[in-house]
Amino acid sequence: MTQLRNKMLEELQSRNYSHRTAKTYVRIVRDFAEYFHQPSDELGPEQIRQYQAHLFQAKKLAPAKVSQYVSALRFLFVKTRRRHFLSEYIPFPKSRKRLPTVLSLEEVTRLIEGLPVIRPKSLSIVVKG
Repeated sequence: MTQLRNKMLEELQSRNYSHRTAKTYVRIVRDFAEYFHQPSDELGPEQIRQYQAHLFQAKKLAPAKVSQYVSALRFLFVKTRRRHFLSEYIPFPKSRKRLPTVLSLEEVTRLIEGLPVIRPKSLSIVVKG
């Protein structure tokens, strides 16, 4: 694992990833390998799918957090190990889209009425003149 870890760190540094991202990606890859009790270079698409299910079901992680795990595993397999065919087997989870909060007509009216009256200087000059 140390040779693969060093290669991954070199790839991350050559692509100017932040130190924090590199540290997180290495931790994620280590956790992935520990989950299966095997080196990560012996694991493949089926284990990635199983690991994603584990993250959602057992760890109860949010889709955004699982996306971070997916990004790290994609980086490992696609950029570090040069297995481009695997990117299609590592899907990003679908995140829940939230609708924006829409104010009612009454709420908008209360909001506007609650604003203080501000008169620009140019307006007060025209009114006085």
